[in-house]
Amino acid sequence: MIVPQHGCSKDLLANAQDPNNIVPPNLQEDSVAGNPSGGKNSGHVLRAVIFVHGFQGHHLDLCLIRNQWLLRDPGAECLLSETNEDRTYGDFKEMGKRLASEVLSFLKNKLDKYSRHGGCKELKLSFVGHSIGNIIIRSALSEPKLQPFLKNLYTYMSISGPHLGYWYSSNSLFSSGLWLMKRLKGLQCMHQLTFTDEQDPQNTFFYRLCKLKTLENFKNIILVSSPQDGYVPYHSARIDLCPASSSDSSKKGQVFTEMLNNCLDQIRAPTSEERVFMRCDVSFDQSAQRRDLNSMVGRAAHVEFLENDMYARFIMWSFPELFR
Repeated sequence: MIVPQHGCSKDLLANAQDPNNIVPPNLQEDSVAGNPSGGKNSGHVLRAVIFVHGFQGHHLDLCLIRNQWLLRDPGAECLLSETNEDRTYGDFKEMGKRLASEVLSFLKNKLDKYSRHGGCKELKLSFVGHSIGNIIIRSALSEPKLQPFLKNLYTYMSISGPHLGYWYSSNSLFSSGLWLMKRLKGLQCMHQLTFTDEQDPQNTFFYRLCKLKTLENFKNIILVSSPQDGYVPYHSARIDLCPASSSDSSKKGQVFTEMLNNCLDQIRAPTSEERVFMRCDVSFDQSAQRRDLNSMVGRAAHVEFLENDMYARFIMWSFPELFR
């Protein structure tokens, strides 16, 4: 895909006063209990979509993608996550906990609203993440407070997410910048992304995250990537092999392969009767861009995912059943 350059029910809420006690709907059995009308047409379907920004991001970063989703599904309830604004420097685990609490509060409010207007017979919970926002999403899904909602997961759209960390990055200039940030600022998330948070790579955050079941419950998984994006390794965004890892017989290569297989095993896991899995490559038309530092380090394409929504429009209108 080549993209032109961007121009300038009350029964559901019983005992739910504490957000941690929210019980997601069990389709018809629980949600229609005591309803004289019964039947599959009673109650509403809550289609909740959570959008999560990346490093040093803002909750409005994904507003163009949110707008495209709403054009496709005007009835969707959208949350542009704010809880980690100005707090994307630390531990991914802590960021995940904050997101989990924010999502839980959002769902409680929406279920409360639906309970006053006929109830909720079904919940579809979708996520969209950009950059490290995808790691925050996966970390949040491993939190106990979101476990009751795993069976309600629907579509996951990952936009340039470093799912396998920054190992085997081919961008030496960006890798040097990461090294400096770790040395000068000691950012925990950077140590986690580069597997230097623990001496043993099998004890690192990313290795442990890939062993957790954070992907297998989604009905639809879309991985959006671009070979022009120098901020996130191409293979990491695609959850795929790379030539460097294939020829690496060291422990690093072994650990990377285990992480990759753990993620792919989740995608192949038979927890859903049908699962759509897509890898979408985007090539931005950068012919009119001047050669500057942003394009040299690959930042231009990474940011273009937020400023140009044509790729999202193409995906959402080509596969409408994944977004409603």
